[in-house]
Amino acid sequence: MPWWLALLGLLVAVLVGWLVLDWLLAEADRAAQADTRATLRVDAIRTGLTVVAGTGGGLALLFAARRQWINERGQRHQEAVAAREQAHRDRVQAHAEAVAEAAQRHQDRQAASAEHDAAERRLTELYVRAIELVGSDNPAVRLGGLHALERLGQDNPGQRSTIVAVLCAYLRMPAPDDARETEVRRTAQRMLTRHLRADHDTWWPGVDLDLTGARLDAFDASGCTLVDLDLTGAVCTGATSFARAVVRGRLRLAAEFEDAVFDDLTGDADLVLDGARFTGRVSFDRADLGGELSCRGASFAELSFRGATLRQPSSFDRAHFTGSATFREAVFLGGLSIEHATFDEYAGFRRARFADMALFRWTQFRGDAWFEGGRFEGAASFGRAGFHGPTSFADATFARQPLFDQAAVTSSGTHVWPTNVVEDRGRLRLADR
Repeated sequence: MPWWLALLGLLVAVLVGWLVLDWLLAEADRAAQADTRATLRVDAIRTGLTVVAGTGGGLALLFAARRQWINERGQRHQEAVAAREQAHRDRVQAHAEAVAEAAQRHQDRQAASAEHDAAERRLTELYVRAIELVGSDNPAVRLGGLHALERLGQDNPGQRSTIVAVLCAYLRMPAPDDARETEVRRTAQRMLTRHLRADHDTWWPGVDLDLTGARLDAFDASGCTLVDLDLTGAVCTGATSFARAVVRGRLRLAAEFEDAVFDDLTGDADLVLDGARFTGRVSFDRADLGGELSCRGASFAELSFRGATLRQPSSFDRAHFTGSATFREAVFLGGLSIEHATFDEYAGFRRARFADMALFRWTQFRGDAWFEGGRFEGAASFGRAGFHGPTSFADATFARQPLFDQAAVTSSGTHVWPTNVVEDRGRLRLADR
């Protein structure tokens, strides 16, 4: 506010006071009584001065109110400026912290990358060194290389598939006829199976074995969890064991075996034994197979499926059983096909259960054939089969009339045929009703 505005307000107050005083004095002079005139003039002067003082006080109050408003406005301005400065400082601080955090992250990434590179280089060096040891001409050195590979896989889960592939490749290589090399290869086998047992502290889940064409000696996979095992063309000497194993995926077992044990085998894997050769005893006792079983063209010296359960279709077409074949109390929940097969000695299906079709067409039973107490809940066909030894279907039950059309009987031994099936000049046919 300029100074002259205050002076103007003061003059206005004096002017107002003077006008009021002049008006009051004029009124006092017009009073009729002379003795009261002096008193009225004194009151008029007092009133005029009061008006001047009141007007000045009002102006002073106005100035004081304006000064207070200006002070408050200045205070608000200062607070706004301080708030803007604080916000700016906060933004600067946040930006500095963000830059520092980004720099720290970059340093951490660089450190992690450097550490990863160092670990990878060290891993590569260890792997190359182990492979060099495995490739040594000295069996003892090769044995040390295998243990180095196993240790590497145990400490580095990401390398386990590669190491398993290396061990399988080693077993697929031609094996010299040397006792020390045999021990090295047995060690490689034990390394593979040791890490395939789910109840073991060193279990390596999710690995599959490619042992096509390998030569294995006393391969022991009992209790292992096997996924997509391939033994096509392999030669398994000694006793091979898959007892209590859990199988998944598909197992290709078209190999040459001596003795083989599949007792208590479980799982839903498909088992493919097409063309397999078993020169010793093979046992599937109490096995519970959830996948398909295919033994087409396989050869068995001695076979046992006692108490086994096969939940999917099974096929033994063109199989050759040179010794006894026992399916006592086996349960075939899927279809069973044993067509064009040959049983040289004993074929036993006592108390076996066939929940679906059972096909024995063109099969030759050269020895004893026993189906006593068998339960045929689906279609059963023995068409064109040949029975050359004692045969018995005593106490067997059939949900449908079994088919024996053109089946041949060449033995004079004891025969017990199903109801309504009779012999007629070396052939079987349904009895006339």
